[in-house]
Amino acid sequence: MAAAAAQPTVTKSPPALVPPAGPTPGGSLPLSSIDKTAAVRVSVDFIQVFPSSAAGDQAASVAAMREGFAKALVHYYPVAGRIAEPVPGEPEIDCTGEGVWFVEAEASCALEEARNLERPLCITKEELIPRPPPEVRVEDTVLLAQITKFTCGGFAVGICFSHLVFDGQGAAQFLKAVGEMARGLPEPSLKPIWARDAIPNPPKPPLGPPPSFTAFNFEKSVIEISLDSIKRVKDQVASETNQKCSTFDVVTAMMFKCRTLAIDFAPDADVRLGFAASTRHLLNNVLPSVDGYYGNCVYPGGLTKTSQEVKDASLVEIVTAIREAKDVLSTRFLDWMSGGAKENHYNVSLDYGTLVVTDWSHVGFNEVDYGFGEPSYVFTLNDDVNIVPSVVYLKPPKPKQGIRLVLQCVEAQHSKVFGEELQKLA
Repeated sequence: MAAAAAQPTVTKSPPALVPPAGPTPGGSLPLSSIDKTAAVRVSVDFIQVFPSSAAGDQAASVAAMREGFAKALVHYYPVAGRIAEPVPGEPEIDCTGEGVWFVEAEASCALEEARNLERPLCITKEELIPRPPPEVRVEDTVLLAQITKFTCGGFAVGICFSHLVFDGQGAAQFLKAVGEMARGLPEPSLKPIWARDAIPNPPKPPLGPPPSFTAFNFEKSVIEISLDSIKRVKDQVASETNQKCSTFDVVTAMMFKCRTLAIDFAPDADVRLGFAASTRHLLNNVLPSVDGYYGNCVYPGGLTKTSQEVKDASLVEIVTAIREAKDVLSTRFLDWMSGGAKENHYNVSLDYGTLVVTDWSHVGFNEVDYGFGEPSYVFTLNDDVNIVPSVVYLKPPKPKQGIRLVLQCVEAQHSKVFGEELQKLA
C-alpha cells in the first residue's frame, strides 16, 4: 500500500514592514460615524488563490508585489498608519507612515497537492494568514499581507484588514491599486478619497440592552447553486411580478426558505433574515466623490416573518419581501443620516431564529491582479464565529459558474433536512 502523502508544511519569514515608497503626511485622521458604528475592531481574513501562471519567476513576482504595496501606500497613506484611540470609543487613524506588515512564505507542495485550498483546509489558517510580530496588536493595524509560494509556481495571498477602516469594496479598491502599481502603472486608476468627516454624525439612537450570546455548534459545509437554478427563479419573478431581481435576492430567498423548513420552528415563532447592503449610491450628495471612497458604506437590513409564513411562501414571494426590505433599508439609512433614527438598527438578534447572509461574490477581491493574473478562487477565513447562523456567498473556483455558499447555519439535528431542501433548488 502506498504511503500517505506527507502533510504539507509552510515556512514563514518573520513579518517585515513595507513602508510607503515616498513621503506621506503625518497627523491623525478621523473615522466616519459609519466606520465606528458598523465595524467595531473586527479583523477580516481572506485568501486569494493564484494558480501557476506563465509569469515564471516567483521571486520577481513577490518583489514586484512588495513594491506595489510600497507605491500604493503613498496614495493610500492612512493604510500605512495605525489605529489609535486617544478617547475611549473614538478610534482614529494615526498617520505614522510605518507601513504594512508583509510576510513571505513557502509551502512544501504544489497547490494541487493542497487540494487548491478547498475545504477542509489541509494547510491551517494560521499558516496562510499574516500576523504581526507578537509585541504588535493586530487590532491596531489597518492591513497585513502574506504571500505563500507553492512548488508549482502558484501563490496564495492571505490578507487581514481592519473593518473599522474599510468595507469589503474599499479593501478591494486598495488591493487593486497595489496590483496596478505592481504591474508598473504610474498611479492608481481610481483616485482614493478619505473624506470620512463628510459623513454626517447624527445623534446615536439608544443602544438598548446588550445582546446575549449563545455559542452554537454549527455544521460547516459548502454547496454550489448553479446559474441555471438562479435564472429559473429570476424568470419566475419576471413573469409573475414584471420586476427584475438580483442573484443575491434569489440565493437569499432559497437560503431563508430551506433553513426555515429545516429548523422547523413552531408556526407562529419568528424567523429573521439579516444582511448588510451597500449604501454608496446614497452618498452621492454627501461625499466629494463616491468613486474612490474606501470607508464603510454599509447599513444593516433584514426582515422578520413567522415560521409558517416562510414555509408557505413561494420563492417569488420571498424574493419580493427581500426586495422590499432593501428598499426599507435605503429609507432607514437616509433617515439615520438626517438624525431621525429612533432605534439602533445595528442590534441584530443573535439567536438560532436569525440567519445572517454576507455576499462576497462581487466585492472585488476576485478582480485583483498583482502581476500574476487574477485569482482562481477567493474565500474568507472568519470561521470561528459561532454566535449567529451565517452564510457567505462566494464565486466558485474558476472555471465554475454560479454561487458557492459557505454554510455555518444549522446544528447537526437540522443538517440532513437542510441539505435535502437545498439540493432540490441547487
